[in-house]
Amino acid sequence: MSEIVAKRIASPWRIIGWGAAVALLAAPFVAMQLHAKGVDWSAGDFIFAGAIFALIGGLLEFAVWKIKSGWYRAGVAVALLGYLLVIWTNLAVGIVGSEDNPANQLFFLALLIGIAGACIGRFRAKGMAWSMLATGVSLLVVFAIAVLPPTDDPFVHHGVEFAGTSIFAALLLGSAWLFRRAAAAQSSSSS
Repeated sequence: MSEIVAKRIASPWRIIGWGAAVALLAAPFVAMQLHAKGVDWSAGDFIFAGAIFALIGGLLEFAVWKIKSGWYRAGVAVALLGYLLVIWTNLAVGIVGSEDNPANQLFFLALLIGIAGACIGRFRAKGMAWSMLATGVSLLVVFAIAVLPPTDDPFVHHGVEFAGTSIFAALLLGSAWLFRRAAAAQSSSSS
């Protein structure tokens, strides 16, 4: 094994990242052992959460290993964090009202817009910037649509739900800015 590969495997960031994923999976298990109120995960819940962490972590690993641009890497990391938080929050408690509110499915549609845009842009920095911008804006539009019909009583005030959605959107807009910087750096180095 080459020295470079050995350093990458033992990277403290890599250990922290995968360790955090394991800790997040262990937390509900420990809470269930302590009979915490409201924590009742099935084996399927653990498998699904593990699959999400493996997918997000694998994509981040791929970006770190294959992409040289620090701006692009940062854009990928922030976008993946935004996607993870939207998925996790929406599946756990729902973003608008309860997790049973059908309007919450629209938030997954907003994420699919970003994935489609990234594919159309062939994962180039400029295309990624536009797709993350569209995703961030889509999250805010979806929130506005989701709170219009009174289909589900909110557990928290819509202002709190909007604040959470704004954080998710800000992460994706920040990712768009990082991808834009990557595109600018790429165009200035090629000219």
